[in-house]
Amino acid sequence: MKRSELDPEDIVIKEYNSPTGGWGSLKSLIKKAEENGQLASDIWAMLGEQNKPDGFMCVSCSWAKPREPSSFEFCENGAKATIWEHDPKRADPDFFARHTVTELRDWNDHDLEKTGRLSAPMKYNPDCDKYEPIDWNVAFREIAAELNRLNPDDVIFYASGRASLEASHMYQLFARIYGSNNLPDSSNMCHESTSVGLPKSIGSPVGTVQLEDFAKCDMIFFIGHNVGVNAPRMLHPLQEARKRGVPLVAFNPLPERGLVRFKNPQSPTEMLSPGPGTEMSSDFLQLKSGGDLSVLTGICKHLLVLEDDAQKAGTPAVLDHDFINQHTSGFDEFCAFLRAANWDEIVKRSGIERAEIERIAALYASKERVIANYGMGLTQHREGVENVQMLCNMLLMRGNIGKEGAGISPVRGHSNVQGQRTVGISEKPELVPLDKLAEFYRFEPPRHKGKDTVEACEGMLNGTVKGFIGLGGNFSRAVPETALVEKAWRRMDLHVQIATKLNRNHLLTTRATYLLPCLGRSERDTQVSGDQWVSMEDSTANIHGSFGSRDPASDKLLSEPAIVARLAMATCNDKADVPWQAWVDDYAKVRDAIERTYPDDFKDFNQRFTHPGGFHRNIVACKREWKTDNGKANFITPRNLDTDPDVHANGLDVLTLLTIRSNDQFNTTIYGYDDRLRGIHGTRMVVLLNAQDIARLGLEDGEMVDLVTATTDGIDRRVEGLRVVPYSIPAGNCAGYYPELNPLMPLFHHSRTAHVPAAKSIPVRIEKTLRPTTPVAQ
Repeated sequence: MKRSELDPEDIVIKEYNSPTGGWGSLKSLIKKAEENGQLASDIWAMLGEQNKPDGFMCVSCSWAKPREPSSFEFCENGAKATIWEHDPKRADPDFFARHTVTELRDWNDHDLEKTGRLSAPMKYNPDCDKYEPIDWNVAFREIAAELNRLNPDDVIFYASGRASLEASHMYQLFARIYGSNNLPDSSNMCHESTSVGLPKSIGSPVGTVQLEDFAKCDMIFFIGHNVGVNAPRMLHPLQEARKRGVPLVAFNPLPERGLVRFKNPQSPTEMLSPGPGTEMSSDFLQLKSGGDLSVLTGICKHLLVLEDDAQKAGTPAVLDHDFINQHTSGFDEFCAFLRAANWDEIVKRSGIERAEIERIAALYASKERVIANYGMGLTQHREGVENVQMLCNMLLMRGNIGKEGAGISPVRGHSNVQGQRTVGISEKPELVPLDKLAEFYRFEPPRHKGKDTVEACEGMLNGTVKGFIGLGGNFSRAVPETALVEKAWRRMDLHVQIATKLNRNHLLTTRATYLLPCLGRSERDTQVSGDQWVSMEDSTANIHGSFGSRDPASDKLLSEPAIVARLAMATCNDKADVPWQAWVDDYAKVRDAIERTYPDDFKDFNQRFTHPGGFHRNIVACKREWKTDNGKANFITPRNLDTDPDVHANGLDVLTLLTIRSNDQFNTTIYGYDDRLRGIHGTRMVVLLNAQDIARLGLEDGEMVDLVTATTDGIDRRVEGLRVVPYSIPAGNCAGYYPELNPLMPLFHHSRTAHVPAAKSIPVRIEKTLRPTTPVAQ
């Protein structure tokens, strides 16, 4: 594979002790702009429009946008995403004429996207092994013909999480009119454990915390999330809370810099101060990967002890009995589980001493308004759903859901991954108002369950999936079992990608393969009624407007709503009564349709969505109304403390691998090869190991090794050429970058009930390689 990494002699691995943000962040952005040949003045002007009420919403993470934004309401990664989208280079027809697809398959992820923006619709020609330009009308007509030759149940309609609410609603409607409920999305790979777990606990598939709650809380938990990389703007309310003395307790296998030190690059006072920045975690507990269920059980177990002591002493209760009695069910069974839980097992599985867990429990018991944030470190396990529900249990014990300054806060990834689910992108028909769609648009939608991401991959491997349409994303690189999926992909009949930049998934050609280039979010979208707004939902369930004003990268680009509508009109215009063209002419009519379908969440949609701060969906759990089967919030008792029951990592010859992201990437998009916050420069091909494990396994710092999945199913899963890097990580665990290590993750290794790939607990062995080692600068 072609590489743009530095020469091995230039790779530098050196501990990074500076704060997140600060001058390091600014220098990184300037470097990215220079690499793209962009003037700093142009970049700063564009970024000044980002996340503003009258500007465009970031295409990176989905963290909340404040009502009163700062002058530069963006973070390092959000700015990189915008700079990346506005790359002046073009992957145009001339580029594709110079390169065969076979040649491009040898390029790496970074170099493929670095070719620039896609600028014209393209179709793969197998005779010359190249993409060639195609007229838009011809492309829509041919794709429609291919779709109508296929069984709708054999076609996947994937969405990456970046498309607007308008495009997402149109996309799911197109799929269902065509006859498919196969609507997997990126949520299947990250927070589906939340979407499955929270409804049973509190009756909501999303969190209960809003941005304003951070100013009112008196304690914060942060579990399994690297905020400095995946949601850096979140550091601002966290920093404000820390400055007023709010304790922040972090549980994570790696001491990520975002929860160690932060210096706000938007504050001149902080930037000019010689100090190290704000200490972000009052308490950092380095638990083992998969130890979350155990440590949360330990906290809850000690709360019962504190409650017993309070009753004996006649002091105020530790538990919120009024809340528990009035609002919850299942508490007695949960208490029995806690009292029976064994401390030796809790300590062994979590890697945290009993005294430390009890100390945190006592701290929690002393606070009245507590927020619990979490990420994929909690969800990407075999029992990821139980992890989420145990965190709910801890909050419910003290009434910390449904009151100001408190609640549960899943930190979502891609910019509209939560919102696209809200407006109908789901493979689960029970989550979509199908009766309304049938009535409004005069068609009969399919009622059976569609394929989620794991099931889509299974269908590719067994040959039952024949077609794939991607609304953004880099599906094959993001999923488990990458090597097998990529091999099977090319047996399909149809592959269509709606995209802004070239990526590896686009090079997996089928019998008929098309690239349909779309506008970026910051670009002007002009339709018959004028320049258009779109909308999206953030992690806190607030709906925001987004308005792009920049010149499009090419005059041949279409918007995502226009592409979806024209595909639908070409494929199934006679199967339903949908005003596709009117919707494209004026997106406000799509928003009216969304409001009509979801009146509780989108009342007065067109009147409210452009207000500063947006508007909040009607999440009734915030008001202590529970849309559960029994009308109560539920304590849900886990089966046991084994988060990953099929992982037989012994911490000796078999280690537990967790995949991570660098601060120079967003999801599968690789901006560069410097992970500044971990001190790794010039390479992504590393495995982070505890120093004791390095010594015990007879390895050396800088030695080249291979990782092999420790499974017995007869499939050889391995990634070669990884550099050993000593790192602060629990013994028995190791870490490496996603998506490079995805080939190690078996497809069957996923959440038991949510099907989220268990990327934070992959059993692996380390094998020495005969390739020569290279000195690393220190």
